[in-house]
Amino acid sequence: MEGALSNVVVLDLTRVLAGPFCSMMMADMGATVIKIENPKGGADERSMGPFKEGVSAYSMNLNRNKKAVTLNLKDPKGKGIFLGMLEKADVVLENFRPGTMEKLGLGYEALKKVNPGIVYGAISGFGHTGRYSKRPGYDIIAQAMGGLMSTTGWPGGEATRTGTAMGDVLGGLSCAIGVLAALNSRARTGQGQKVDIALVDSVVASLEIINMIYFVEGRIPERIGNRYESTYPYDSFRASDGSLVIGAGNNKLWQDLARTMGREDLLQDPRFNESKDRVAHHEVLRGIVEDWTSRQTVEEIYGKLDRAGVPCAPIYSIDQVAADPHIAGDREMFVECEHPIAGRLKLTGSHLKLSGTPASIRTPAPELGQHNNEVYGSMLGYTAEQVAELKREGVL
Repeated sequence: MEGALSNVVVLDLTRVLAGPFCSMMMADMGATVIKIENPKGGADERSMGPFKEGVSAYSMNLNRNKKAVTLNLKDPKGKGIFLGMLEKADVVLENFRPGTMEKLGLGYEALKKVNPGIVYGAISGFGHTGRYSKRPGYDIIAQAMGGLMSTTGWPGGEATRTGTAMGDVLGGLSCAIGVLAALNSRARTGQGQKVDIALVDSVVASLEIINMIYFVEGRIPERIGNRYESTYPYDSFRASDGSLVIGAGNNKLWQDLARTMGREDLLQDPRFNESKDRVAHHEVLRGIVEDWTSRQTVEEIYGKLDRAGVPCAPIYSIDQVAADPHIAGDREMFVECEHPIAGRLKLTGSHLKLSGTPASIRTPAPELGQHNNEVYGSMLGYTAEQVAELKREGVL
């Protein structure tokens, strides 16, 4: 079955996480993603752990379903080869520091002269415009300057980076959305465009209510642990054998929670009438809820609240996520694959569930330059001998 993007050809110059995550999603949805790497060592993520049989699992997860070629873009011949491929491509993805592609003569303004329909997706720390545009940017920079770290953690504690690279992931998601929107626009106008994504912007956009608290109330949101600013009880609570989260996000759910706790009297307490009241008195309410939860196990609490329709969940460790029959089984969020060197391993499945053209993992992450003959042969008509000669010259 063809994927939703089976008619799209992507030239992928990205490395590490944000860019490869973007192109991974497009490849999972059927796009022909050609990963173009420097002949000397390849993309950075190939050297990032963990490793299985000497192969980076970091890379194997991000680069599945892609074709890999080597190309020296600093070589005039390499630049010419890239421009030849550009004529048959729909999308170019890069996450170099702004100005790098322009120095190579391969920035968007140059590329659109060769292919006016090209969609150029660029991910960087601070974007391609503005006074900070030339600054280097990594996930931790985006989380710090985007405001996420300042609101993550416990009251009185240090600002905390999220457990995974959410700045990079948000940037990759944002770029994929922008590129798909630009492809839709091209279908109407015939013209491509540049999609300029900043990691910092992506983090700022994700803060939603945090930003609005400052602009509306003039208050700077601080670290509040697992509590939510806009409704309560929406927090983690101690049980007799661990912790769980409860998300009574509106008045009805609060009422259902109170009844399940056997505390219908709380429904007459004016301190807890509306969400804003419960937020204002969250410390008192937390004590009341935790007095109930602390005398029961996580499983007992979950059973009662789930039957009552109150959102709640155990706080899973990753081994529990991987063993959950809904997440790992029904939703196929972990998929077993065969890699020619690493052997059998599980990768994170696609979270994009399309009913008619489902995303899938079809091929393992390629070795460096694995598809040189195939790609250069099909796109540019090169023979195996020509490819071998270009490799000897250091172009490939």
